Amino acid sequence: MRLVLAAVCLAAFSANALAAQVPATSAIDAVTVFLSGAEVTRIAKVHLDKGEHTIVVGDLPSSAVPGSIRVEGRATGKLDIGSVDTARKLLQRAESEATDAQRRMLEDRIQSLKDQRTLIEGQVLAAKTQKKLIANLAQLPTRQPPQAASAAPIDDWTKVLALIAQASTDASKLSLDAEQKVRDIDRQISDADNQLSALAPPRTEQTEVRIHVIAQSPLDVDLSLRYQVPNAYWAPLYDARLQTGSKTEPPKLSLDRRAAITQRSGESWDGVAMSLSTSRPSDGSSAPELDTQTVDFEPEVKPVAAPPPPPAPMAMAKRMAPAELDAAPALGGAIANAEMEAEETVSQLKVAPFDATFQVPGRVSVADTGEAKRVLLSTEDSEPALGCRSVPKVDTNAYLYAKIKVSKGSPMLPGSVYLFRDGTFVGTGGLPLLQPGENYDLGFGVDDQVKVKHAVLEDKRGETGLISTSHVDSRNFRVNVKNLHERPIEVTILDRVPVSQNDDIKVEMTGRVSPTTQNLDDKRGVVAFQARLEPDEEKILEYGYRVSWPAAKSIVYGP
Repeated sequence: MRLVLAAVCLAAFSANALAAQVPATSAIDAVTVFLSGAEVTRIAKVHLDKGEHTIVVGDLPSSAVPGSIRVEGRATGKLDIGSVDTARKLLQRAESEATDAQRRMLEDRIQSLKDQRTLIEGQVLAAKTQKKLIANLAQLPTRQPPQAASAAPIDDWTKVLALIAQASTDASKLSLDAEQKVRDIDRQISDADNQLSALAPPRTEQTEVRIHVIAQSPLDVDLSLRYQVPNAYWAPLYDARLQTGSKTEPPKLSLDRRAAITQRSGESWDGVAMSLSTSRPSDGSSAPELDTQTVDFEPEVKPVAAPPPPPAPMAMAKRMAPAELDAAPALGGAIANAEMEAEETVSQLKVAPFDATFQVPGRVSVADTGEAKRVLLSTEDSEPALGCRSVPKVDTNAYLYAKIKVSKGSPMLPGSVYLFRDGTFVGTGGLPLLQPGENYDLGFGVDDQVKVKHAVLEDKRGETGLISTSHVDSRNFRVNVKNLHERPIEVTILDRVPVSQNDDIKVEMTGRVSPTTQNLDDKRGVVAFQARLEPDEEKILEYGYRVSWPAAKSIVYGP
């Protein structure tokens, strides 16, 4: 028999107060992590005798959202459900007590080490002072004795200097030993601080679930509790490994989909079945409402008489009543601003264009420390088409690109991608949202086997016409591209031409070649020249543009 219970805050029936309490210990079995938040599934087993009982599950974290708690179960006999209540309680668990004891022990150890360090630092200071005094004593033989005193015998000075040398050596050794002890204590303090930071915070507050039931006969119950926690999320990551191939071998691309899972839910997820969902259950469920918008003529501004100048402070104080004087701000202080109507911030709904779930292979453990846990979702191998792009007006390097195609099934979420080319890490890029079947060109850094040169052939301004003259800007360029690969490759040269914002300004392309594509990616004025180069082939592109406008006006080029 299957039972589905909704966790709602209900007043317990009077009969429930007399029911026998049956404590149940649950364990996390599965977790579904969303882009914001997570849903945790716990399982518990209890045995019930005939009669009324209250099953108490008290090991849910305090971060569990009360309205999200759901209970499902299976029983070996007839079981009647009264209600399901939830409450936040301060609970002292054995593991919390152990953690507290370990924390106190580490704190005492750190304090003891700091006390030792202070004592040894005093020894270092004493040794330095002793060395300074010994250095001063070593200067005595070179000083002139007072006239009334007689010089010490040479034998006495020899003994004194020997004692000074021995004392100086002892002081230096003492200082060195003390400094070594200080460094060792600093390392011990650092290790103890790291252990203290690694301790999970004490779990003193938890959520308790009380399930009121009536068993018609002795039976066993398998409970499944599901609830959501807010402090968890996952982010997509990618590893792209490109083998550029050779004359006989085609290029190969291996794309690994990964996920970085982070959580601070107040409980550790140890050996759980992990699923990753692209939905956001914590976001709004309805679109925002729109109010009526009106349009009207702007009201006429009527002249307003200028207000009289403010009275002098003393005159104003004289006109104030005694009560007003008590409430008025002190002279020279700031007068409170007029009240302003508060505006409520409107929440924005972010609707995901898809909803997919990834099942992580095997069992996964994610600690409650906020550190990211990376897992592998899938690996896709393909033979991509390679090409090069260059923007020689800005950078004469050619950059290698591999065309990837998203396989059918699930889309690719936006995320960082770590790029490897022929086994070498070449940098980090980014992937946008890509739907199944969509193509995308992924860059893999500079391609040294494609050489690009850029030269300005003409850059001048002049006038045309005999009677009605106009100004003209003429600019022409030459780009040399050479393929040093052992295989053919597609090369794209990108540039831009000015876009006229006025009918009197004329812009036209010039040169021997015309762009293959204009307004590339819907960007006005951006042009592309595409060509397929065979091994060791070189192409020359000569192109330009001319801008003309009336002589009586001036122009300015935008960014």
